[in-house]
This record gives sequence, structure tokens and C-alpha cells, in this order.
Amino acid sequence: MTEETASRPGASSPGVAARMSKQARADTGPELALRRLLHSRGKRYRVGWPVPGMPRRKLDIAFTKAQVAINVHGCFWHGCPVHATWPASNAAWWRQKIEKNKMRDEETRAHLENLGWTVVEVWEHETPEEALERVMGALQPRPAAGNGESASGTVDSAG
Repeated sequence: MTEETASRPGASSPGVAARMSKQARADTGPELALRRLLHSRGKRYRVGWPVPGMPRRKLDIAFTKAQVAINVHGCFWHGCPVHATWPASNAAWWRQKIEKNKMRDEETRAHLENLGWTVVEVWEHETPEEALERVMGALQPRPAAGNGESASGTVDSAG
């Protein structure tokens, strides 16, 4: 049992427990919608690809040859700067949990960028078409490093 699960408080009600147990970790609606659009544009990708050098972390969508990583974040779970909500029940525990998720996201992003990957972070509130546009932009050939421009970076949109 991990430290996190050992100190995890119980659900505030049976209804909350039922809803939380049904939350998908992968293949969420926003992720599937984006994958369908990418596939319809002829793009092929890996799903659940391991983050190089970071055991137990996976990319939602990975274009391994182009070194483009896409993570589709839920607004609640990853502390969306536009739509984050903070539960009233077990507030301190949830704030710590979500802040820890945000720190892990930042650590993963920095690690991938240091390896030369471009990271696209998609929020669940974005339309699939908005997300597709940003992903397609990231998949465009990048300038070679050494000509004064960065060969990696983050493509992020919270709005």
C-alpha cells in the first residue's frame, strides 16, 4: 500500500464513491475524440506509450518518430487554470492530490523536452478540433537545433 492510499480519506457519500470508481484513467471521451480526428487525417500514433526513462508514466498519445507527446488532462484531476474546482469535503487531501498531479505533469513535461520531444497538453474542455489543430501544428517539421531556434517545446492552451 502506498503512502497516498494509506492516508486516503473515505468518500463523503456512497454516491461520490460510485462516481469516483467509474472515472476512466485512459480512453476518456476527449482522448477518444482527438484520436478519431487524428486517425481520420491519416495520422498513426501509439497509445499509452511509456515515457522514456520514467517508469510507471505513460503518454496518452505518442508520435514516436516525430517525438511529439500528447497528454489529455481532465480539468479536475490536473488542476485546469480555467476550470479547476476544489472539493469541500476532504479539501486538504484533494488540494494536495491535485497539486501533486500538477507537479508530476510538469516533471514529465520537462523530462520529455530535455530529451527533445515536443509536448502538447490538451485540456478536456477544449474542443477536439482545437486540440487537433494544435497537435497538427506540433507535427509540422521543426527547424533543426543549432540555428537559433529551439527544436523542442511545449504547446499548451488552458483557454
